[in-house]
Order: sequence, then C-alpha cells, then structure tokens
Amino acid sequence: MADRTDEQNADGIRTFPFPADRAAGGVGMRIGPLETDRTWHSDAPLHRVHRIDYHVVMLFTTGPVRHMVDFATYEAGAGDLLWIRPGQVHRFSRGSEYRGTVLTMQPGFLPRATVEATGLYRYNLPPLLHPGPAQLTGLGAALDQLRREYEDTTTLPLGLHTAVLRHSLTAFLLRLAHLAAGPEAADRWRADAADTPFTLFRDAVEQGFATNHSVSAYADGLGYSRRTLVRAVRAATGQTPKGFIDRRVVLEAKRLLAHTDLPIGRVGVAVGFPDAANFSKFFHLHTGVTPVAFRAELAGPAGP
Repeated sequence: MADRTDEQNADGIRTFPFPADRAAGGVGMRIGPLETDRTWHSDAPLHRVHRIDYHVVMLFTTGPVRHMVDFATYEAGAGDLLWIRPGQVHRFSRGSEYRGTVLTMQPGFLPRATVEATGLYRYNLPPLLHPGPAQLTGLGAALDQLRREYEDTTTLPLGLHTAVLRHSLTAFLLRLAHLAAGPEAADRWRADAADTPFTLFRDAVEQGFATNHSVSAYADGLGYSRRTLVRAVRAATGQTPKGFIDRRVVLEAKRLLAHTDLPIGRVGVAVGFPDAANFSKFFHLHTGVTPVAFRAELAGPAGP
C-alpha cells in the first residue's frame, strides 16, 4: 500500500499550510528555484503522501520527474508544468531530480474573477501540462517577469508591490489556463467575473461534502431552487448536482483508504456515512468494488 502519514492526524493525511513566513514581504505567493531537497514546510515529508492548502505550479528544466497526484503518477520532462491544487494528495519521487521554477499561491491572494477565469479550482483538468515551443516561451517570459516583480521588494510600497504581483500573476495564470483548458478559458474570463450558482455550489460542496450530501440542502442554503441548481451544474460540468457531490465524496474516500490506516468505518464517518454498511454500499455503487477490496488492490499481493 502507499506510504502513510502519522495516525495522530485527524484523517491520517497531513495538510500543510501556505508558508507565509517564507514569502517575501509576507504576500500570498512565492516564486523561486525548484530543487530536489525543497520542502513546503520544515515538517513536510518529501517522499510521503501529504496535502497542501494552496496552489503549486512547477516548471521543470530537467527530467524525467515522476510525481504522484491523487492515485496517478505523472512523468514530466524538461519544459513541462505540473499544477497541484489545494487538497490534492501528492508525493514526491525519491528517484527524480526536481529542477526548475516553483510558484506557490495562497487561496484568497487573487480576486474571485481571476480565480474563476484561470480555473484555479477545476480539479477535472489534468495536473501535467505539455506546452508547445511558442506556449513555453510565453509562459517562461511571464514567469520570469513575475519572479522579478516578486524579488523587487524595495522600489514600491507594500500595497502597490502586492497589486503589481497580482497583475503579473494573473498574466501568467491566464496563459496557463489557456494551455490547460483551451479557448474556453477566455470565455470564463467574461462569464465568471462574478459568483454564479455553480461556483457557489462548488465551493459549498467543498466545505460541506463530509456531512452534507443533499442537493436540496445545498440549494436552500444558497437561496436557489433545486431546478436552478440542476441547470447550472449540468451546464458547467455535464453532471447532476448529486453526481457532483458523490464524485467528491468518492474521491475523498479513496484518498483515505489509499493513504491512511483508518478503519473502514472511520473512513465512512469522515465522508458522511455513520453506518459502515451504508458507506460500503455507496462506495461499491460508484466504484464497482468494496472499500475493503479497493484497499487490498492498492496493497498488492502479499510477499512470500
């Protein structure tokens, strides 16, 4: 089975916050060289699964680099980017040489319109991106400009320095979003300048999926009719609201089954199923295997 973190953590997977004390001027982002022994936090395990509560974009100058993100191992080469979003379970590879540039962004550093336009929380997009030569040139230039602005902490007062950083970061992320999602990224810049029923629902589910699986409860809490929510979620994702909630619950259950030693019953409780039998039925319905079988498959065959 995959490496596990310490049992004293609430769900067995450690989450590390944005290292604000390491950011120049205390702003909500960092950018600098990516090195093999780099850590997010003094206690962060490089080669064990963990979460971070902020965004990370790594642009590699060497390869191959193998990095696990939510059950998939991605192999990146020179010129590739890896985008890890808050809450995703990931692990560094012992055998890979991490070289390049790393950008970290704290949630809330950018205005909401930019967050939506750049797809910062589009977990359905693949983490690994392969820019073409022209795209890589544009991304590299934007990243270099951002780094220069980040390191220049003397020529502007802090408030103006932060505003310039936000603009430079937005320019880079718009390029990145176009690479990740294609031309539709430009459409989101126009369409998602304000909160929409879907974005509000998505955020509410992220906050409440561990205890609330009811579409009607989310609709009532947001002040929308169930029909409005169904239309909004289907237009944005092609799914029903219930399907969207269930996918989030299943993902979290898989993370806990794969990366912790929590008993099956406690995993169920952690994702909103006080009754272990109901959790097993739900998990089997959505994955085709029981929680016990899923964990056993990850563990692999026993040794001699």
